Amino acid sequence: QVQLVESGGGLVQAGGSQRLSCAASGRTVSSYAMGWFRQAPGKEREFVAAISWRGGNTLYGDSVKGRFTISRDNARNTVYLQMNSLRPEDTAVYYCAAAETSFYTVVVRRTTNYNYWGQGTQVTVSS
Repeated sequence: QVQLVESGGGLVQAGGSQRLSCAASGRTVSSYAMGWFRQAPGKEREFVAAISWRGGNTLYGDSVKGRFTISRDNARNTVYLQMNSLRPEDTAVYYCAAAETSFYTVVVRRTTNYNYWGQGTQVTVSS
């Protein structure tokens, strides 16, 4: 079992930056692909970013490309999401997830392919 706990959410002004962290426990996640998703009220959960085991491959949703950066520190069992140039439409609950994959280069986009999820952290961007 893998437990994931997100932190770093809060209120930020439009144009600002924020970094989210996802701390894993229970098992090392060095052999899991990791991802970030978000869900705004009344909307479906949306893919934000994903990263492979060693961080060599990343993938971003179109709405955050060029503004957000996903990274990981396997020694700390932690994944990060650096968010820059934030917009009011980025307001959502942000979730971290872990996926069991068979190869170290794989990145995962679909929610159904993730095995473990955190409880989420609220990010609110004011205009």
